Amino acid sequence: MGAMLEVCCGSAGDAIAAWQGGATRVELNSDLFHGGLTPSLGSLRTVKRHAPGLRVMCMVRPREGGFCYTGSEFETMLEDAALFLENGADGIVFGVLLADGRVDVPRCRRMMEVIGGHEAVFHRAVDVTPDWRQALDALMELGITRVLTSGQRPTVPEGAMTIRAMREYCAGRMEVLPGGGVTAENAAWCRRTIGCEWLHAAMHRTEYDRSCGGNPAIYFGGAVYPPEDRFSLTHAEDVAAFIGSGA
Repeated sequence: MGAMLEVCCGSAGDAIAAWQGGATRVELNSDLFHGGLTPSLGSLRTVKRHAPGLRVMCMVRPREGGFCYTGSEFETMLEDAALFLENGADGIVFGVLLADGRVDVPRCRRMMEVIGGHEAVFHRAVDVTPDWRQALDALMELGITRVLTSGQRPTVPEGAMTIRAMREYCAGRMEVLPGGGVTAENAAWCRRTIGCEWLHAAMHRTEYDRSCGGNPAIYFGGAVYPPEDRFSLTHAEDVAAFIGSGA
């Protein structure tokens, strides 16, 4: 079952725990609160050092809030992708759109030149495109390995029939990976309904860091103020339980 679960990770610790729990592939990010941003190079190297054999797909997303990037942001994406691959990443996860929401084919082609023979994953930017068939046509023409999607709905269970239609439309030319709102409780239903083998899921528990407790009035973020004394962490036993459930 580990070969059919990609774990969404927000840190090196998450990825190592996923590997310890039996996962064979992870998506490595930072800042899952904002949907997943580019991780540090150090986090990739740490994962590769402590989780031999784990396939690591590195997210390349320079900021939150949309997928139409400035010139410097896109240049940063290309540099990050190249550095990740040079340091052992097995694939790159990215998504670039035009201002109208369509796939930015020229920029995606430039990213594909950097990725070369490694795995190329187009992330859930596909879920905000105005015409998913047109988007999939463009991605298949580019040679994308797979696309991560919730079927243009907030969660996979809600978008299951669209994901099934996407898989049928691709007809084996590109993998369609369901991700978003997948849990151990609904995974079996998702597999049966969509007709897929692989699923993409995040599993985190809240952990506490009391070092900020002396002054709870201080916040380091923006207008949305999550508590500063806690964070999310993947546990190996949760991944093992998911895999062992037969979901």
